Amino acid sequence: MKAAINGGNSVEVFDSTVVEVRTDAGLTGYGEICPLGAAYLPAYAAGARAGIAELAPRLIGLDPTQLSLVNHAMDSAMRGHPYVKSAIDVACWDILGKVRGQPVVSLLGGRFGESFALYRAISQEVPETMAKMVSAYGSQGYTKFQLKVGGDPDIDIERIRLASAQLQRGDVLVADANTGWTQHQAIRVVDAVRSVDVCIEQPCMRYEECLAVREHTDRPFILDEVIDDIGQVPRGHQDRAMDVINLKISKVGGLTKARQIRDLCVSPGIAMTIEDTWGGDIVTAAIAHVAHSTPPALLFSSTDFNSYVTVSIAEGAPQREGGRLAAPQAPGLGIAPRMEILGKAVYES
Repeated sequence: MKAAINGGNSVEVFDSTVVEVRTDAGLTGYGEICPLGAAYLPAYAAGARAGIAELAPRLIGLDPTQLSLVNHAMDSAMRGHPYVKSAIDVACWDILGKVRGQPVVSLLGGRFGESFALYRAISQEVPETMAKMVSAYGSQGYTKFQLKVGGDPDIDIERIRLASAQLQRGDVLVADANTGWTQHQAIRVVDAVRSVDVCIEQPCMRYEECLAVREHTDRPFILDEVIDDIGQVPRGHQDRAMDVINLKISKVGGLTKARQIRDLCVSPGIAMTIEDTWGGDIVTAAIAHVAHSTPPALLFSSTDFNSYVTVSIAEGAPQREGGRLAAPQAPGLGIAPRMEILGKAVYES
């Protein structure tokens, strides 16, 4: 699959790193980090592996079930670079679930309902093709569609208008620019689609630019790339900068900090899309545990990256059914890596 990002950037091959954390009690936990290329966020695949190699010796001997202590140790040893720490943190949650004999979804607060709704991303194509994909994915059970825009404003306006014409009652359409518009371009677009039933996601690169666009539209507004730590949530809420945030697990440093942000959003009623930058079966399982433990009224959407990729790297990962997903029931993440696919470790400590 080819994923269009913004500014003409796209990714065709996704470089994913799997982390294995072993304990002296014989338990093993797994995490995964997959940056969406090097031009999307300040993260890249080789950087993840270099950072993990830097951190690993500093973590030997810690109790992986003491999640706050592990995160404190990582933050003390390496300033910033949350994506480097994410897979390690997720692997520790996997171990904690196995120790407790519970799935991670239970440790995160409990399972709401039987399943939750997913969105389907639609990469940049000519407007007519993207509109047809809305109809095609709708026939597969999806009701939420993320339209990748952020290119030529006039073409994007047509993309949004044609795609919205394919919506059924109750469907949700998101126009996700992934920071691709300048402020003046974004204001043109939101003004042109003022009468269209569409949500606007992350139109510009900087928070202040997005806020200026927000002030020019009454369409529901989503912030994504600028929500990169817990402090951005109260700031955005106070400024009335968004109705929804996109909470990416690796962007904030793993499940521990994703849970903190998720719980902070619940009190003021900020809705969330729960996902990650990219990944396969292990990332999808981690997403499912967070999403399924989020109050449904505040779970705007989620996604399953393992239905986009071509290689399965773990057994037991959740699988999409009719545009919906459920967190695994087994202890921990509920997955078992396919070692015959992953091969020999590239680094051990």
